[in-house]
Amino acid sequence: MSADDGRDGSTAEEQPSHPTHDPHEGLGARLNWLRAGVLGANDGIVSTAGLVVGVAGATDTQSTLLASGIAGLLAGSLSMASGEYVSVSTQRDSEMAALALERKELAETPEAEFQELVGLYRDKGLTPITARRVAEELTAHDALTAHATTELGIDPEALASPWSAAIASFVAFSVGALLPLLAIVLPPEHWRVPVTVVSVLIALILTGWLSARLGRAAPGRAILRNVIGGALAMGITYLVGTLIGKVD
Repeated sequence: MSADDGRDGSTAEEQPSHPTHDPHEGLGARLNWLRAGVLGANDGIVSTAGLVVGVAGATDTQSTLLASGIAGLLAGSLSMASGEYVSVSTQRDSEMAALALERKELAETPEAEFQELVGLYRDKGLTPITARRVAEELTAHDALTAHATTELGIDPEALASPWSAAIASFVAFSVGALLPLLAIVLPPEHWRVPVTVVSVLIALILTGWLSARLGRAAPGRAILRNVIGGALAMGITYLVGTLIGKVD
């Protein structure tokens, strides 16, 4: 028995291969969802903080602040959810249409599609022989997936779910919006705005740092942009609310 033989007498090339789990499989998609969640929470923090601080500039009535905060939370989260649902639904419809066309072309012109797949692998840098062998093996396993992932950049088994995207956006925005809402209604009257401003700025530092880390960027600029944007939103709305309150 040669060194290349297996225990059962078959050569190493004939040994059955077993798929192994790739620890990085789906990592990019999970990071994208996590990044979207952080940004959604950040939107909830900034928009709700601007709203309640603006209202606080016009009135110090707790019930009014609570009502405006809840209204802002619901309106913002529902708007985010519906927008995400429409966006992802449109994307999914486009992907489904592209997959249907690819499935039709595979059924009607399989040889032309095979040659196209070989050409795509050659364009990626594979030698003609290797490109053909890879195309043959992937076509035999799942022709549609091979063409969809290589030609279209679509994984037929991992199409985005509109409902999942909508729910994630709703939850992320709501969680972010809860912070300024609670900060404006729980403290004593004279501490409401200062507590809200400080709480929001700390939260924006955190979300800026998280978004930078997830995007593998330097956190300094992301934090600075976040803090400046949130501070401007609260400062402008508070000024407008104060002016409106004086008119009344």
